[in-house]
Amino acid sequence: MTAQRPFLLNGPLPKVMWTLALPAIAAMMLYGLNAFMDTVYVGQLMNESALAGIALAYPLVGLTMGLANLAGTGAANLLSIAIGEEDEETQARILPNGNLIVLMTSLLFAVPSYFFATEMVTMMGGEGEALNYGVTYFRATLWAAPLWTYGLSLNFIIRGEGRMNVAARMMAYGLVLNLVLTPVFIKYLDLGIAGAAWASNAGMLLYCIMEVRYFRSGKASFRSDIVSLAYHPEVFKRILKLGFPGFILGMMGLIQAMVVFNAIVGVSPDGERDLAFFAAANRIMLLLMTPLFGLMRALQPIAGVNYGAGQMDRAKSAYWLFVRTGFLLVFPFWIFMNIFPELSLRLVLPDFVFTSQDIVFFRLYMFILPVLPIVFNALTWLPAINRPKYASYVGVARQLVFFVPVMLVLPRYLGLDGVYYGATGIDVVVTIWLVYLVRRAMRNMGADAGAKTG
Repeated sequence: MTAQRPFLLNGPLPKVMWTLALPAIAAMMLYGLNAFMDTVYVGQLMNESALAGIALAYPLVGLTMGLANLAGTGAANLLSIAIGEEDEETQARILPNGNLIVLMTSLLFAVPSYFFATEMVTMMGGEGEALNYGVTYFRATLWAAPLWTYGLSLNFIIRGEGRMNVAARMMAYGLVLNLVLTPVFIKYLDLGIAGAAWASNAGMLLYCIMEVRYFRSGKASFRSDIVSLAYHPEVFKRILKLGFPGFILGMMGLIQAMVVFNAIVGVSPDGERDLAFFAAANRIMLLLMTPLFGLMRALQPIAGVNYGAGQMDRAKSAYWLFVRTGFLLVFPFWIFMNIFPELSLRLVLPDFVFTSQDIVFFRLYMFILPVLPIVFNALTWLPAINRPKYASYVGVARQLVFFVPVMLVLPRYLGLDGVYYGATGIDVVVTIWLVYLVRRAMRNMGADAGAKTG
């Protein structure tokens, strides 16, 4: 039995939350700062076309993270439930099956993508100089795609143990190295846009090395064979089932980016300029969301272990506690960004000439931030309590039912206004839907408790 289990089951919930959340938030803040600084470095050391190129390629790179979510969040959710149930046999089978999923998916993605990189970036709306930058960045990243998938997956599993401080430390090693190397590779080694990708690759290599050392040292709280590959049908399928919501969100994020970028290019007289502006606003938003990413990582083992142990009321209380805390974390920053929007944007686009319409779009893009704690924690909590299909339904419907039709229609009639107003309206609808699904799941958890005790 892991020593963390009694604390997750019996410790005061606020203390459990902050013990797990603080290192997770610190790690995700560093991650967000890293992604933000990549944008700052490219915007300051290169040009707007390079920034637009990264914006085009980044959702494609994000597919690697989606694959890591498939193996990593699936394995982490299963591990947390198995720890709660004290099922040591399932715990021992998680890493070998997770490793197999990582190997298969990363290679199936990386090899074809390298050869069709130009077509894929073009599909995102790339053209001209921005297309060339995007292809260069994407291909350089693909060389390390297995490392990205493997490193992120292992980190999810460490979080699934409830060892957020260990997971945060592992992440910090790679992120600090990336932060230091990016300007060196871009400017002083004259690698340009590829330098930003290779700095990230170097950081991910260190990340993987530290995580493998952790598991080989025997410090994990469960029996783990880090170098093995195995296929156990039941465990393999459960990992895929519990990880599917995370994967589908990554896939749907790509679809969203594709339709948004093509909508911007299709209606804007200066598509490259407006792509660069959207990329800047998006990176600022991602930076502000990073505390929420840390919270949702901490919620997963708390909800999963308590659900596995049959403590349904505690699993419910954890969700609402994390939602309230998330709101209090992001609200002050949201106020600041609304009061000083141009100051915020100039961190990424120092020489950009902002119009009054740009400022309206920025404020509109930030509008949804205060309610995102409901969304992010729901998408983590539902798979953790063995209801991954709810999160999957929302992820698919948000893009295919809402985003694609709206982005195909509204911009034709409203121009760029249609992109920003449409995206905000969709997020409001999705938030209301998720509140309904969470409350429905909470009503049905009594039957799960009866099955575990029966």
